[in-house]
Amino acid sequence: MKPGRVGAVRSYIFISFIRKQYRTAPPTLHDFSFQLPTPAQVAPPYIMGTFAKIVNIVAPKSNKSADGRDQWPSRAAFLLASMGGCAGMGNLLRYPSQTFNNHGLQWFIPYLMCVFLIAIPVLVLEIAIGQAYRGGCVVAYNNISHRLKGTGLSLIFVGTVVSPYFVVNLAWIMIYFRNSFRSPLPWTGRSEEFYMQDVVANVDPIPGNFSADGSSVTKYVEYPGVAVIGETVGWAIFTWFLVWVSIFRGVGLTGRVVYFTMGLPIVITFILIGRSLSLKNAARGVRFFWATWNGSQLSKGTIWQTACGQVFFSTGVGFGYFTSYASYNQKYSNAVMDSIMIVSSNVLFENVAAFIVYGVIGFLGITPGGGERLGSFVVGFITLPTAVTQMPGANFWAVMLFFTLMVLGYSSAFAMVDAIVTLIMDAHPRFSRPWVVTAVVVAFFCLTLPYCTEFGFYLLDGVDRWINDVGLVFVVWAECVTSTTLYRWRDVVGQVGLPAFLTFNGGFFGGMVLGVAIAQAVSPVAGACVGFGIFIIGLVAVILLGKTPDAAAPKWWNRSVFGSRVWFVALYSGNQLRRDLNEIVGQGTNWKIPAFWAPLVRYIAAPTLSIVYSFSYPSFYELRDDPLHIFGFAVGHIALIIIGAGLIVPRWFDILIPPPRRSEGHHDYGANVLVPADDAGSTSSVEPGNGSDQEAKKRGI
Repeated sequence: MKPGRVGAVRSYIFISFIRKQYRTAPPTLHDFSFQLPTPAQVAPPYIMGTFAKIVNIVAPKSNKSADGRDQWPSRAAFLLASMGGCAGMGNLLRYPSQTFNNHGLQWFIPYLMCVFLIAIPVLVLEIAIGQAYRGGCVVAYNNISHRLKGTGLSLIFVGTVVSPYFVVNLAWIMIYFRNSFRSPLPWTGRSEEFYMQDVVANVDPIPGNFSADGSSVTKYVEYPGVAVIGETVGWAIFTWFLVWVSIFRGVGLTGRVVYFTMGLPIVITFILIGRSLSLKNAARGVRFFWATWNGSQLSKGTIWQTACGQVFFSTGVGFGYFTSYASYNQKYSNAVMDSIMIVSSNVLFENVAAFIVYGVIGFLGITPGGGERLGSFVVGFITLPTAVTQMPGANFWAVMLFFTLMVLGYSSAFAMVDAIVTLIMDAHPRFSRPWVVTAVVVAFFCLTLPYCTEFGFYLLDGVDRWINDVGLVFVVWAECVTSTTLYRWRDVVGQVGLPAFLTFNGGFFGGMVLGVAIAQAVSPVAGACVGFGIFIIGLVAVILLGKTPDAAAPKWWNRSVFGSRVWFVALYSGNQLRRDLNEIVGQGTNWKIPAFWAPLVRYIAAPTLSIVYSFSYPSFYELRDDPLHIFGFAVGHIALIIIGAGLIVPRWFDILIPPPRRSEGHHDYGANVLVPADDAGSTSSVEPGNGSDQEAKKRGI
């Protein structure tokens, strides 16, 4: 064959082989589709790199601790964020109204007692477990006992209910802020009408009726207005956007935001104090606060109940964000000192900020005890705006006032939302935090919409009253009693027996329940007698019927078998929780949780909260003709259901715990043996004690 033909044949064979190997199907529509270019393909690489650098500078990623958890950039950032959560609008509005209605220095006796006996002990609990157990509310309480997952979730539930309507309060403040740039101020001479008609813009309800003897409802309250108020929705969107911006990258970004949300309001607050105290007759108002004594009020239950409620609500325990924030601390931070600093700063701030309102009270000639009582809404939206209109440079002072209220409230809002985000990220660590924050914010905005309607003000009033008086109070009560009852309960049963354990706690809980019920139905004296009587019967039964413990009780409790039984059944769980937490939060020179902490939480804070809780039911009876109050009352009780479900069927809540950590709430038997948070749930970590005095001394009990 000629060379030319040989080449042609070879070419033909090669082309045929290629066609056979790479034969394609007929073209389809998919072959003609196109893809949008990515930003990196459109923009030059240096532009994208510069944009990424700017984002990382403005919204930096969080630092990581040794266990891989996000970490605050500094201790100051944690403290400011926590202070921002509790030092909100309530300090500037609610506290002055409560002290005005109970004016006089005698206010500080029940107030400071509640600070030291309730606020600080409960806050130490919330911060210590979050920091030691490295998780949000559900994870932390699961470490105390696997049956307390519902208790942890109930804290999140409270924040979930409060956040949507709290943002509506901020939306109303922003409406005032916008109108502060108009001259003259649009509420001049019509403060109350402007608030109710122009800002809230709700349609008046049609009153309900009771039967002649008051035993039944003959007609329920009706709310004819149902339309959505556009401006309120718009400002709610703006506020939720600010919340999203503040927390979408985690505590690295939040730790920077709080320097603004706490620092600037403090500066402006002092400016407002100076202006208020310079008003004519301001000293007269201040005297109502600091230079009056009404000792007779101490014999009335009202001032004690009000002081307890104020301390309880202004501190911010029960919303879950303290535990969530503490979980991002360095593991061995000084939790006890931090707790005291947070509560002390809150007390200081609200008492100093009260001078703003008291100067205005003297200026306007408002007198306590004359039948005129102040509430938070009255102070914030009527009293202070009225005073501003009478000042030179009214627009400037209006801008300063409402800007301060907005920033203070905004820091509380993103603290509550961050607790929910922490719950989700704990359960699903692989989720993208920005997407989780976005989903939560969108969902919460949808929950905000009912409060932006022409009946939203009344819905807010109904839900706010009962989620606080019923839900929040019960949740914190449950924190106090369950953590000091169920922590390492197998140790107690092993020492005194299950019958003694059940008998004592039946008397303890039964005494509280029946005591407050009879106090409301009959008289406080009768309730106290019944409550203490049931408790003492349970205690005597344990002394007589309990097993003899074979492990050592501390100090003089161990001098008799009866004292030893009482120690294990009444004090062991709380004290052991304290000791185990101190292995983490009390390291080195850190302040340790003191020995009296657990008895305070269990036997002072919890009974006090049960008394406060009992007042909610008589109050509701007077409002049972209002559908929105009925709804709020029902919502408040959902927290009780969540706690009960967690105690009875804890596995229902396992989805909220990452699988590797679900067993951490199952503590092995080992009386008097330290089980640090590092080893929670680990069988190998428990070394049985021999029950001797030497063992007890060695273990530090």
